[in-house]
Amino acid sequence: MRKLAAGNWKMNGTGASLSEVVTLLNAHPAPECEMLLCPPATLLARMADVAKGTSLRVGGQDCHANTSGAHTGDLSAGMLAEAGATHVIVGHSERRTDHAETDAQVMAKAQAAQVAGLVAVVCIGETEGQRDAGDTLDVIGRQLTGSVPEESTAANLVLAYEPVWAIGTGRTPTIAEIAEVHAFIRARLTARIGAQADGVRLLYGGSVKPSNAAEIFAVPHVDGALVGGASLKAADFGAIVAALSAA
Repeated sequence: MRKLAAGNWKMNGTGASLSEVVTLLNAHPAPECEMLLCPPATLLARMADVAKGTSLRVGGQDCHANTSGAHTGDLSAGMLAEAGATHVIVGHSERRTDHAETDAQVMAKAQAAQVAGLVAVVCIGETEGQRDAGDTLDVIGRQLTGSVPEESTAANLVLAYEPVWAIGTGRTPTIAEIAEVHAFIRARLTARIGAQADGVRLLYGGSVKPSNAAEIFAVPHVDGALVGGASLKAADFGAIVAALSAA
C-alpha cells in the first residue's frame, strides 16, 4: 500500500499560490508516498496543468450527488474529473457543520464520485463533546456505516479520521487515542467491505504539522495524513511528505 499525503487548501489560494506547488514539485519530484492537493475549484484545472506528468494528484473539496441539474453553485463529480481531478473530499466536518450534511448525503456524494471514476476521500470524526462523553467509537462507527458505500474498494476509497476538535486548533489526540480509533476503523471497515479494507488508506487529519508528523505516521493503520493549513506552504507540506516517505 502506497501511503498518501493529502492537502486540503479549503477556501484559500489564488493563482499566485500555484508557485508553492511548483516549489513543492521541485523539492519532491518523486517521493516514496503519493501526494494529493485539493485546492478551491477556481484553481483545480490550473493546478492539474501544473501537476501534469508529475507525482502530484489533484482533487476537489466537495461534489454534488447528482450528475447535473438545477443546483446553483454546485459541481458534479464528472465536472471535477473533466477539470483534472482524480480525488474528491466528501463529508469534511466543515461541510457537515456549515451545510448540515448528513451521513446519507455524504454516502450519496461518495457514490457519485466513485461512479465518475474519482477516489472518494470520506471524512469522519467526533466533536470535543462527543470525545469527552466517551462516545468517539460510537460516532465513528455510525459515520462509517452511514457514509461509506458498500461497493467501495481499495482503489476508489480513502478514509480520513479527523477529530473535529483538533482541526486547526493546534491540539491533537494522544498517540494512543489515534491508534485506538484507526484500529477500530480498520476492523469496522473490514466487517463492511471485506478483504478490500486491507488496502484502503486510513489518513489522520487534525493539526498535522512537520513537528508531529513522524510520530503520527509511526502509529499502526495510519497510512498518511489529510493536512489543512500546513499544505498551503511547500516547505511545511514538503516536510510532511518527507516524514511520510520515511515512515
